[in-house]
Amino acid sequence: MTSSEVRSHSAGPIAVTTDGMARVSGRRRTDLQRSAGRLLKTSAEKSYDAEVDIDWDSPWWPDKAWLPEHRVSLFGTEIWDRLSDAEKVELGKHELVSILSFGIYAENLLSMALLRQNTTGDLVDNKSLYALAEVGDESRHSMMFARLIAKTGIPPYKLPRGFLSMAKILHFIPLGPSIQGATLLIEEILDRAQREAMNDERLQPQVRQLMKIHVLEEARHITFARTELVDGMRVRGRVSRAWHRGVLAVVANLAYPILINPKLYRVVGVHPLRGFLACQSGPHYRENLQFMSEPMIRFFDEAGMIEGRITMFLWRLSRSLPEDIAQR
Repeated sequence: MTSSEVRSHSAGPIAVTTDGMARVSGRRRTDLQRSAGRLLKTSAEKSYDAEVDIDWDSPWWPDKAWLPEHRVSLFGTEIWDRLSDAEKVELGKHELVSILSFGIYAENLLSMALLRQNTTGDLVDNKSLYALAEVGDESRHSMMFARLIAKTGIPPYKLPRGFLSMAKILHFIPLGPSIQGATLLIEEILDRAQREAMNDERLQPQVRQLMKIHVLEEARHITFARTELVDGMRVRGRVSRAWHRGVLAVVANLAYPILINPKLYRVVGVHPLRGFLACQSGPHYRENLQFMSEPMIRFFDEAGMIEGRITMFLWRLSRSLPEDIAQR
């Protein structure tokens, strides 16, 4: 590891790898076609197939966890303090399944947006070709998530029909910075969390390998979405930019709370509503959101996606803003 941050928690420090992270600046325009060409080449050189690159036949380790303890949603609450060690591990297992289940939905929605975008483009330029390559990546990721969920023996946590109906509305939103921003909202918070967890030797080996694969390939997707967002904001007028900023802020407030399905709290004898309220009011909820979101938020800020009183009000409601930005 040549570049990393170190985060401390009750069980000791975990290195947060920053190698390979997207370095796209929100202030500087990048040649989208040239960037897409480089990403195409990297996709051909550095891709994984989870069917052979993860040892699915190996049994789970009985002494290994599923998520870093300090990232489990109830960590630090009174409910957490009353759970046994076995219940804490089981809760983390179910939360991982919930996050991966959400990831499958998110990857599918992103692929739909990429295919929709592709039909409006040049069809044969680097941007169009890379969009197709990314759809292939996302399909493999969804299969990888599904394989790990199936191996746990826990049924996937499905989103309520109401959320899925709302998600379909995204297909009617004009393509542009808000779509790229929503892509980054999902990809970057998972990327940040996985960069920490993949280095935690207390986690299941298959889980860590899944995260390493996802981090490597998502770095390309994040670079592409960031470049598109900067380009999209540059060519749009004032009203259009305000629209896309507002849409993204609304999506942020909807996406963060549904990463963890409240139904999973039943596995440790806690009512879903009680667990949800404990999570939302817990001492580490804001800290975890800020940790997962900080690189993305700072990019959004540079790119002009967090401007205006209404937009800033909505982002403050999400509780994900770094303190220096929230206090402006």
